[in-house]
Amino acid sequence: MKSKERVKASVARREPDRVPVNYGANSGIERRLKAYFGLAPDDGEGLRRALGVDFRGVHTPYTGPKLHPDVPGRSVGNWGIHRRWVEHSAGGYWDYCDFPLKDATLEQVEAWPMPSPDHFDYSRVREQCERNKEFFITAGGAGTGDIINQSGMIMGTERPLIGLATDDEVFLRLADRRLEIQLECLRRTLEAARGGIDAVWLGEDLGSQRGPLISLDLFRRHIRPRHQRLVDLAKQYGLPVFIHSCGSSSWAFDDFIEMGIDVVDTLQPEAANMAPAYLKQRYGGCLAFHGCISTAGPLAYGTVDDVVANVRETLATMMPGGGYMLAPTHAIQDNSPTENVVAMYEAARRYGTY
Repeated sequence: MKSKERVKASVARREPDRVPVNYGANSGIERRLKAYFGLAPDDGEGLRRALGVDFRGVHTPYTGPKLHPDVPGRSVGNWGIHRRWVEHSAGGYWDYCDFPLKDATLEQVEAWPMPSPDHFDYSRVREQCERNKEFFITAGGAGTGDIINQSGMIMGTERPLIGLATDDEVFLRLADRRLEIQLECLRRTLEAARGGIDAVWLGEDLGSQRGPLISLDLFRRHIRPRHQRLVDLAKQYGLPVFIHSCGSSSWAFDDFIEMGIDVVDTLQPEAANMAPAYLKQRYGGCLAFHGCISTAGPLAYGTVDDVVANVRETLATMMPGGGYMLAPTHAIQDNSPTENVVAMYEAARRYGTY
């Protein structure tokens, strides 16, 4: 099968020729992987091909005016989110900071500069789809439609969580302003693709390692109806929907099914009620799965043999009947040994054949 056919079969919970694979990583381990395969530092496509990745995404670069001033020692993006570089033993990470809308009023949220859908370049979407037509092409991502995460990046963690419980109009207005922009950008991207996109991806982290971040009632009151708008847009174009959700999130899967979501991404096996066997038995008849190889397990802390054993065990559980796409639970972290990451993808090819 071509990659596109392989993933489409898996999304439809049918058995393809082999388990599809996907990839995401932090910059440090990505540099090491490119060096391992003898690739140029900017050859991301070469790395995806070396790893046998079946997925590709479309990109619509921002072409509008600068919306927020520079801040010394910070990276400031189009949404006004501040980040600072934090060194650690394996490299570094861009961490969210300052939270300029932490104490914002409704008037400040209304006035906060945000990118216009008019200021993204959709002109090359179709060309990207044609260039990658053998692969499964997605639009959106883990940050598309998320209410808690990206609001927290600009307001701090407390305000979105408290805002959900208290119906805080300021927080909800910030979330809705972002959602309206993302909906229109996604609509224009799907139009520009002219049938070249295979799925829509959205996200919201709903769990910690130990349990839900919010109640099912709050999810149904505030998050589900907003996500439903994205799902409905995808279905207007006849597309399946992936949703990214970190931590213990299976408590929301029945609602995902009712909403029309097709694939759940991340699947942290160490989180509560996220064991692969439980997910496959409980939801495998209605949902497909993407992820399950923990970036906090053998991939980071084990040996090559440990990684291979982990991949084989996961495949044995998730492969039967189809509906599984192997991928890291999150971006592969810089503390992961290069040989472990290579072993993960080699094991997927070797043991993931039907």
